Amino acid sequence: MSWARPLGLQTVDARTPAVLVLAGPVTREAAAGLCADVRALLEDTRAGVVVCDVGGLGPPGLGVVDLLARLQLTARRAGGRIRLSDPDPALDALLGLVGLSFEVERQPEQREPPLGVEEAVEPGDPAL
Repeated sequence: MSWARPLGLQTVDARTPAVLVLAGPVTREAAAGLCADVRALLEDTRAGVVVCDVGGLGPPGLGVVDLLARLQLTARRAGGRIRLSDPDPALDALLGLVGLSFEVERQPEQREPPLGVEEAVEPGDPAL
């Protein structure tokens, strides 16, 4: 697993969460280092949240679930929590299947439009 804390990352204020980018494949050896990173980021930012970008983890499996559970446990022990960014829909389903829930950060373009809102134009209608 490759992971790195971005150099020169500056905290805007105490409410701005740090971002930890996770990339696969997931190994148990990397989990201890990532847990230490989550603990350090929570202490450094004092934001109470670390956003974990999980878009680069690849296909979800039990190794990913184990890593995320460990990161969440570490964050809670440090008085914070983690929030997932860019999760694969299969990861959401797998986490639900094993009974784990995480806050998820969605990109605005990923949001679905509200149900029941449709625009229809009849031919010959004047422009408004």
